[in-house]
Amino acid sequence: MSKHHHRLPLLTAVTLLLSLRLSATDHPPTTTPITRFQNYLRINTAHPNPDYNTAVTYLSSFARTIPTLQIQTLYFTTPDKPLLLITWPGSNPSLPSVLLNSHLDSVPAESLKWFHDPFEAHLSPDDGKIYARGAQDDKCVGMQYLEAIKELEINFHYSPTRTVHISYVPEEEVGGFDGMAKFVKSVEFKKLNVGFVLDEGQASTTDEFRTFYADRSPWHVVIKATGVPGHGSRMYDNSAMENMMKSIEVITKFRENQFDLVKAGLAATSEVISANPVFLKAGIPSSTGFVMNMQPSEVEAGFDIRQPPTADPDLMRKRIAEEWAPAWRNMTYEITEKGPLRDFMGRPLMTATDGSNPWWSIFKQAVEAAGGKLAKPEILTSTTDARFMRQIGIPTLGFSPMKNTPILLHDHNEFLKDSVYLEGIKNSVLLKQRSVHLKSFDEDSNLLGAKF
Repeated sequence: MSKHHHRLPLLTAVTLLLSLRLSATDHPPTTTPITRFQNYLRINTAHPNPDYNTAVTYLSSFARTIPTLQIQTLYFTTPDKPLLLITWPGSNPSLPSVLLNSHLDSVPAESLKWFHDPFEAHLSPDDGKIYARGAQDDKCVGMQYLEAIKELEINFHYSPTRTVHISYVPEEEVGGFDGMAKFVKSVEFKKLNVGFVLDEGQASTTDEFRTFYADRSPWHVVIKATGVPGHGSRMYDNSAMENMMKSIEVITKFRENQFDLVKAGLAATSEVISANPVFLKAGIPSSTGFVMNMQPSEVEAGFDIRQPPTADPDLMRKRIAEEWAPAWRNMTYEITEKGPLRDFMGRPLMTATDGSNPWWSIFKQAVEAAGGKLAKPEILTSTTDARFMRQIGIPTLGFSPMKNTPILLHDHNEFLKDSVYLEGIKNSVLLKQRSVHLKSFDEDSNLLGAKF
């Protein structure tokens, strides 16, 4: 097939898809995009016992309805933690490929605090809301990837120039260390020749889509204070509780200063360092609670620290050692770094969102071609698997096509409207069309050339 003939169906497909109004009545009741999404949501992949294998079986079954897709199930730890890799072969496999990533797992759900069973995927007939754990975070994008490919290939006979890989990884919600972290270090990953990654983002409460070029990196800091125990009536220096209270005061002041920047509009929440207390252990237990007339000899407190990639990790380590938990106050500390702040070359983990990154230009054009608008690119307040790709130097953006939607990830009554989900499929179609049909950047610096 000539290149010219290869492009004609694509242009027709894009025109049709822009005007296409997908709905549950476009197909037989059991085979709609909405019912397929609901079926995926009904698979309980919440921690602490995520049913990964059933999810992988379901996704693989759907992928087999798209003839050219290649399916692999990979194992990097144990058989109960599979990683599903689906490949859409391109006509020019020498070009860097595109990886579309989502995670299989979700956080737990307190069923009694939901309007509907969080694993029933209830569709409200009044407003189209689909209630389910994982509806926003992030089973929606995982299904939208496949639905978009199905539309392009089966309905419009389109095949990409670049190869596209779709990964469904385990364990993201517990750090990703047995999922994406191992995948990016594997021989299988190196063979993919990945040039660009789209990972999960977050919902937007406005009519603009949100895009994330970096994550904040979490540190879990546990501080311990020791001192001489004594009677509850005594007042003396350097007790364990007194030393811990002094540290908490210093940390609280630091938190207030950072939060003041946000309140004053000088920085976004994701651009500052957050330091939040998460536990405090102290006191001598008794049969009725605690011994009230005895001062404890040990106190322990935990803090969740989130740092943007612009922060200096060495400066934070120095602050913890000298100000928050100084040894001269009989204090010790332990830092558990849950992810990197720098890439393999020592650069901050950020993906450029300007003209220096050709992938950004294509991504932005694709969203606008679908009639969408992008808000100012952001640093994500939390942490995703995107950091593992950025760490090895691969441009990675976080993007979930959900607008005019409340942010409900990890919340009770997480939902996504059916109309928002279907619109996301159309956006995914154009993103794939633009990003996978490019010439090599080395061959053609004009990214709006004839390949479109």
